[in-house]
Amino acid sequence: MDNLMLNNKIYLEGTCVAGLEFSHEMYGEGFYVFQLAVNRLSDAKDILPITVSERLLTEIDIREGVDLVVEGQLRSYNKFIDGSNRLILTVFARDIQPCIERSKNPNQIFLNGFICKPPVYRTTPFGREIADILLAVNRPYNKSDYIPTISWGRNSRFCKVLKVGDNIRVWGRLQSRQYQKKISEDKALTKTAYEVSISKLELVGENDNEDREIFGESAQ
Repeated sequence: MDNLMLNNKIYLEGTCVAGLEFSHEMYGEGFYVFQLAVNRLSDAKDILPITVSERLLTEIDIREGVDLVVEGQLRSYNKFIDGSNRLILTVFARDIQPCIERSKNPNQIFLNGFICKPPVYRTTPFGREIADILLAVNRPYNKSDYIPTISWGRNSRFCKVLKVGDNIRVWGRLQSRQYQKKISEDKALTKTAYEVSISKLELVGENDNEDREIFGESAQ
């Protein structure tokens, strides 16, 4: 179980932009959600969903405007919305502390998982290369988290040779992205998607000596 806990690690520094709201209860334990604004290297911010157990709230003040450090895992679950199942992502907090001093890298994630859909390689209208990979990351009790990731530049070209079932390790950051979903001829909804932007990618071989590593670009 300890090894599975190491498959999925995230570290965030940010500012609470929406206070606690009750989410659900499981086995008598209450869980709450809030949103954390995390700076990019540019002027943009990622607004990320955090889920926290009531057991972590006894000694920490979580309210709008408070700077926090969150450590935990990126989790996924299916939720029935508008007649269909949707994959929902959230950061499951294992520890939350006040953020006293900001570091140079406030958004870090590591995942060790398996490709569960064929990677999709594409180029933007401006010629930028991108590859989308859906990663299945195992966790305890025979469960898995399904996490969308995106790679750039030469990392994305490398993804063209990857296949379903390959074990890869990725390092990067969790980002939020808004998009428009058209619901009628003259009406669209603004929605938010979350994905891991890969800065480093490693294909795991049968042993550590066979690992192949490639460094690439990450969007800011």
